Amino acid sequence: MHRHITWVIVAHALLRIAGGTSGILIGLYLAGLSNHGAHTSAALVGTLSAVSFAAELFASIPMGLASDAMQPRWLMAGGAVVGAFAAVLFAMSGSTAIFYVSRTLEGLGAAAVVPALLAYLADATEDRPTLRVRAMSYFELTLLAGLALGGIFAAQLFRALHAGAFAVVALVYLACAVILVFSVSGKMVRKLANPLADLRDVLRRPSLRHLAPVWLCVNAIVGLWLGPMLPFLLTKHAASNQYLAGIYASNPARVGWLLLGYALVFGAGITAWSFVLPHVRLKTAMNITLATMLPVCAGIYLLNHSAHQPAAIRWIVGGVTALMIMVESGFTPAALAWLAQALPIEAGRGAAMGIYSVLLSIGAILGSLLAALLGQLYSIDGLLVGTVLVAVTALVFLRWVPSLQPSELENA
Repeated sequence: MHRHITWVIVAHALLRIAGGTSGILIGLYLAGLSNHGAHTSAALVGTLSAVSFAAELFASIPMGLASDAMQPRWLMAGGAVVGAFAAVLFAMSGSTAIFYVSRTLEGLGAAAVVPALLAYLADATEDRPTLRVRAMSYFELTLLAGLALGGIFAAQLFRALHAGAFAVVALVYLACAVILVFSVSGKMVRKLANPLADLRDVLRRPSLRHLAPVWLCVNAIVGLWLGPMLPFLLTKHAASNQYLAGIYASNPARVGWLLLGYALVFGAGITAWSFVLPHVRLKTAMNITLATMLPVCAGIYLLNHSAHQPAAIRWIVGGVTALMIMVESGFTPAALAWLAQALPIEAGRGAAMGIYSVLLSIGAILGSLLAALLGQLYSIDGLLVGTVLVAVTALVFLRWVPSLQPSELENA
């Protein structure tokens, strides 16, 4: 079973690398079109990101219900194949309509994979809370692999192949599908007698209701920063007094190295949290990580207005900010461990993980639309303002989440 879990997490890493590469490529591709006179804007980039999340939103619960009733390997592998087709489709023409269709298909593919994969991990780690926390931490690390390697791959592939880079992304999606077919066990299949009753039972669980608004807020921050908007703002020529706006316009490939550095810092923090979380209250961990987002924003703001400061000052501010990013990294592993422990054993896990994906999608849609608005008006500073507002809201909602140990969540 440990071997199966390892390969499933590797497959998810490939899925996130493909998705991360695709997202960054879209930002670079559209910024390149804009720099050559095409009519593209920050609003279009943000809206395309929201479309992908919207497709995932509407498909996640049906796909989660399906994962309770059928072989998850075929559902997940099919989602990866759909992602491959979506990547190829995006570069087939310069039509805005094709852009929207491609992003819709990519969202549908993600909806087929993520709820089923999380339900599978919850089943595979039943009665082993320490393994569960670490599996969820490694799951989060695969998200970072998508950000880190996706950024590097996107920058280098775009420089070498331009629109042809999307075909390479499709091959990564197909590799993910192959691994899922051969690594996911077909033994853990739950009979779904009444899908709607199962869904109602999951929705009535108090722990899910308590965590939902906090989860929405955190994923809005994800939509603000980890979509195509940030690469677009960093690489688009801009007349601004903000140091980071357009900083890589003359060398877009450097965006990949920036994202790699961020992912390594964030990943180091998650690795540390994977050993700490089994020994602390999850609400305490979530409070600490959410509160740390505020000084992180302050650090990035100082960097964004450091054009006339010595390089040494920027390195000091950047180093302190990196340490705080390591602290804030523990939220998602703590929240996923909470959710997995609170789910029923016999049925409904796929449905619940579908709800998790719905909350992720709604939050990311709101974050992407907020990024489209604030990024258009205030560039990088706009993203920081949005992040502060959403993080404070999440801290307020977190007051209603019960303070429980991981082992106590089984009866939540």
